[in-house]
Amino acid sequence: MITTIYLIRHAEAEGNLFRVAHGQYNSNITPRGYRQLSYLRRRFQDVRLDAVCGSDLTRAHTTASALYIPRELAFRPVPLLREIRLGVWEQQSWAELQRLDKQMYIDFNKRPDLWRAEGAETFAQVRDRMLEGVRQIAAEYPGGTVAATSHGAALRTLLGTLQGLSLEEIGRTPHGDNTAVSLLEVEDGTIRLLFRDDNSHVPAAVSTFRRQSWHKDDAATEPGLWFRVVREDGSGREVEGLLDEEVVGRLSVRFEGDDMLRIDGYEMIPALRGQRYGVQLLGQAVQYARKQGRETLVLTCGEELSGYFAQYGFETVDRQGNDVEMKMDLRPAIREIPEPEEL
Repeated sequence: MITTIYLIRHAEAEGNLFRVAHGQYNSNITPRGYRQLSYLRRRFQDVRLDAVCGSDLTRAHTTASALYIPRELAFRPVPLLREIRLGVWEQQSWAELQRLDKQMYIDFNKRPDLWRAEGAETFAQVRDRMLEGVRQIAAEYPGGTVAATSHGAALRTLLGTLQGLSLEEIGRTPHGDNTAVSLLEVEDGTIRLLFRDDNSHVPAAVSTFRRQSWHKDDAATEPGLWFRVVREDGSGREVEGLLDEEVVGRLSVRFEGDDMLRIDGYEMIPALRGQRYGVQLLGQAVQYARKQGRETLVLTCGEELSGYFAQYGFETVDRQGNDVEMKMDLRPAIREIPEPEEL
């Protein structure tokens, strides 16, 4: 019997947006990611699925919700489909990793057979467990049609392997966009790849990759910020964001109540505003809040800036004159998926 498996990369998550290395760090789907899920749900609306499974990390589970909730199916977690474990690379900005060891950063994208990091998996280990995961799914649902959600580096490794490529050769293959779909058939233990990385359901205005350049560069590099802590004490933290060696932004946060972290300083030099550097500063606040066990990120801004923060997941909770109080819920949660926009 032939088991059909649709492999789906998760929707845009915080690491994709903030330009931070998230392997098995448990990040949330972004507002743009939820928009992508609306198109993924529509793509599969006429596809019969017997089961929906995937990586147990929140971003993969949330992505799967676009498929299992409408069908009233249960989600089957498959930890074998997790992203690569990054060890000491985890939660570092990609710019910082380039700065610390440019060749190792290049190897991660271009020579995965050579890449190593303390406490991390090798790509060979990822390849082997992903293959095991696919075979496990096929054995559980013989003759069925299954959707399974996973992650960028893990899927690239698996799909290249199914094309008959070595790990060195996989470094020359493309990366899949967020919510890109690949299709497998499994019969008597043999896995066939029918197509890979199809993101045709995602409009250009909603695509993550169409807003980024790193995956088009021979060295997989892009300008980004690295961060330097200038103050950390019992009240909070202040960091500088640097582009190369120039300070271009600052962020300060302070603890408030038992479960909140407040952004009380947030600035980017005028020349770089509107170039998606500011959101990388915002990502530092999100990660620090979680590290400190805070469930809510709050800020006060002028009315003219409320739309900027809203696009990244902040909600308005109060208005006093021109001041807008906003908050972001950092807890893992599966939220309602909107209807597709007609773009």
